Amino acid sequence: MAESKDLQSWGGKIEGGGNWSSDPSRMKPRTRSGKDKRGSDPNQLELFSNAPLETAVSVEAPMAATLAPSKSLVDDAPFELIPSEPLAPPPAPLETSPLDDQLAKLLLRLNGAPSESLERAAAMVSAWRSDGHSCMPLAELGDVAVLRRELFETRVVGRPDEWKPLILDGADRLYLHRYWKYEQSLAASIRARLAAPPPAADPERLLEDLSRLLPPAASGAGDKTADQRAAIQAAFSSNLCVITGGPGTGKTRTIAVILALLHRQAERAAAEPPRVLLAAPTGKAAIRMTESIRRLLEEFPDSAASLAGDAATLHRLLGLTPDSPLPRYDAAHPLAADLVIVDEASMIDLALMAKLFSAVPPTARLILLGDRDQLASVEAGRVLGDICAAAKSPLGAAPDAPLPIAMVELRENFRFAAESGIRRLSELVNAGDADGAIHLLKEGRFEDLKSAPLPIRDLLGEALRAQAVAGFRPALEAATPAAALEALAQFRILCAVREGAFGVANLNRLTETALARAGLITLGARHYQGQPIMILRNDYNLRLFNGDIGLILPDETADGALRAFFRAADGQLRRLQPARLPEHETAWAITVHKSQGSEFDRLLFILPDEDRPLLTRELIYTAITRARSGVEIWHRPAVLKAAIARRTLRMSGLADAIRAEGSGGLVG
Repeated sequence: MAESKDLQSWGGKIEGGGNWSSDPSRMKPRTRSGKDKRGSDPNQLELFSNAPLETAVSVEAPMAATLAPSKSLVDDAPFELIPSEPLAPPPAPLETSPLDDQLAKLLLRLNGAPSESLERAAAMVSAWRSDGHSCMPLAELGDVAVLRRELFETRVVGRPDEWKPLILDGADRLYLHRYWKYEQSLAASIRARLAAPPPAADPERLLEDLSRLLPPAASGAGDKTADQRAAIQAAFSSNLCVITGGPGTGKTRTIAVILALLHRQAERAAAEPPRVLLAAPTGKAAIRMTESIRRLLEEFPDSAASLAGDAATLHRLLGLTPDSPLPRYDAAHPLAADLVIVDEASMIDLALMAKLFSAVPPTARLILLGDRDQLASVEAGRVLGDICAAAKSPLGAAPDAPLPIAMVELRENFRFAAESGIRRLSELVNAGDADGAIHLLKEGRFEDLKSAPLPIRDLLGEALRAQAVAGFRPALEAATPAAALEALAQFRILCAVREGAFGVANLNRLTETALARAGLITLGARHYQGQPIMILRNDYNLRLFNGDIGLILPDETADGALRAFFRAADGQLRRLQPARLPEHETAWAITVHKSQGSEFDRLLFILPDEDRPLLTRELIYTAITRARSGVEIWHRPAVLKAAIARRTLRMSGLADAIRAEGSGGLVG
């Protein structure tokens, strides 16, 4: 039967179906964590249209407990509380927002007939997408057989080979069509890239050059660079290489060696050097990537610095703008590159990763760097984890099945010694050993790892004063803007949440009060001397990006007028009038999510006094590994223990799609 004009107007034809298998790790999320992010991603509720819906909804979590006043700064465990509500209420079912409900009503109108199953399924799949999932298991709504029959009877739910706003696949996963398309597009791009032959390389010369740049250990000695050499050989043997590892495992050095080898190959062949593009999800991660690679390349006798230009944000690399989900570069207009290297890949969501793979020529090498144990992307998907999961299993049994994904995990840590408290705690957190982590913190035997009971709310400012003054004084007393920015990167306060007594907003206010009382800053204006700021919205004209950190200081070249100073990728200072800045906020304290892509010498990590769904193992791990030399954690043991026990689980069909054979039929 012909579709209505309304349904025909959704967009272009979608090719292919899928060969799916069920997901045994399926688990239902219980609450939407933190602040609803609707409106931050132009892909959020697009079904087929290129024009995003503009509606935004914000939901704030209520405070759950009130602490009794106390004469001491901290309460000893088990912390005497007078709760106005249960301290850790049982998690509530995932709830739909007004935007989810409006989508359901829209699809009911397009269906032309009432359907309770459709209305509920449409609202819930939208809610699941907002919670970070690319799809929703139909089993979450009830009897799968009944729901499948009722949904397929509607005009807006289709199978993977159909053109409908909602897609129900053979593993009974329900998708918004756009996110099903992103998964299929990304999986197809990965398989095509693996099937394409990599650029030619002389393996004997490669090993010779590699042994010179990263010599293996002498016989009988521990070979600390074995994983790096394996990663480099994998990068030269495949058009797709994934290099994972925690902070300090040598990911950036591995890339520097790859560039040096490419430079050497081009010189030996008297050929044009390969076109290399560097990218990262955020501006600050791009700057750090540029600085680190350039610094490392200076160590090699065959400098390949000419190959390493400035790293760009992925949005800038792909030509994405805030008002459209369509990039400038795609499969029809690919990037001019022979090698694309992307850092902090764990931060990349499904939509952005699909666009990246589409824009990189199939014959070019693509290298993804990241720590798969870190927090997943803010938007839908846990793409790096899905790719790593697919890499651990065969990609199909067909004779023409592509080679396995080249994935290498770097395990040797060059930053943290075996006796490092940060390293030991991160290992315990990753293993989910909450009891071991709590015991380690109580021991207090590591110089780089400290902990303290969480101060009660009324006296949090008093407890914070000494840490804030000692940590930020060097930046506020620095002689030049360059020195101040460098000193600012030495210390930061990290929070798990934005709102509440232990959230970013309140901790920034308390820090300002402490610094003002110490005579280090003067408050009273929107911008003040010494104020650190974080950019919250990309501004391509000003070359400022979400997450960039700057400092408000007097500018000697402007008669002492206040300017916002930022450090560019080339190390030069940029100064801008505060009035020109895009949306920004004070950044003495920042969330763990915003700290991704950054590192600090020392950290004060403050957890809230109550358990919340967003407190996860990945968040704790990400926070403590932002520190290079020292971290102090203020916490309640019960809250920390619950967080370490809770994993971030996201529903996705990407790993199955990557493993799927050819274009076979559906598996029901």
